[in-house]
Amino acid sequence: MRAIGNLLWFIFGGLVMGLAWWLVGLIALLTIVGIPWAKAAFVMGQFSFFPFGKEAISRQELHQQEDIGTGALGMLGNVIWFVFAGVWLAIGHLTSALACFLTIIGIPFAIQHLKLAGIALAPIGKTIVTTELADAARATQASATVAQLRSDA
Repeated sequence: MRAIGNLLWFIFGGLVMGLAWWLVGLIALLTIVGIPWAKAAFVMGQFSFFPFGKEAISRQELHQQEDIGTGALGMLGNVIWFVFAGVWLAIGHLTSALACFLTIIGIPFAIQHLKLAGIALAPIGKTIVTTELADAARATQASATVAQLRSDA
């Protein structure tokens, strides 16, 4: 089912938005200063081509520890990203979502565009994993939180 969803997605919107992410990545790459943002744009562009069966989650959530992209520098990077590229990619995804919502068949695609619009606003510190791995990481995080709460009580 994921393969069919990804194929239909690619044909009816994923190609255009994935290329938009890659264009932003290319522009960031050409500035030299934008290389960290370019890497994030290329990763999210790949995700935008075939999103079904995958999720974008925080690297901190996945690895249970903070890194440079999930800390204060990552937040600063996301603010810069938002101003120069994030808002425009989000508008593209929102426009695509509105077009998809016009048909009943397009509703799952519209929901995916809305998820990608949220990611477009702040992609620094995120990574793409399978849905199963994301669920396992969240379960591990929840278990650790429960254990911490029990030890504090």
